[in-house]
This record gives sequence, structure tokens and C-alpha cells, in this order.
Amino acid sequence: MYLSSEQLLALEQARLALRGSHGLAVDRGRLVREAVAVMLDDFDANGEDSVLVRRLRIEDDELG
Repeated sequence: MYLSSEQLLALEQARLALRGSHGLAVDRGRLVREAVAVMLDDFDANGEDSVLVRRLRIEDDELG
């Protein structure tokens, strides 16, 4: 898995927030699997208007 140091920090902060604020003790792997599942469900449901397509377009625009 390839994540930047900023993404790893955000992932750990989310994990701690889930535990502290919501009483959910999850490991980073489960958190990543759930995030990917949510993203793919959104893509299946919304296609062109999905969060994934919008974010990838923004990234392409910034790189291109």
C-alpha cells in the first residue's frame, strides 16, 4: 500500500477519532478496507458523478 506520510497521519487520526468519539476499535487495515469499499460503492452507484471520478479529474488537472 502506498500512502504519503500526510495520508498515514490522517489515517491514524481517523482511527483514533473512531475509537475516542465513537467507541470503535479498528485497525488501520480495516479502516482502509472500509474506505475502499465505500469509494467503490459510490463509484458503482454514481459513475461519472462519483467522488472517485471527481477527485481523479482534479488530480489530472493539477498534473496536466
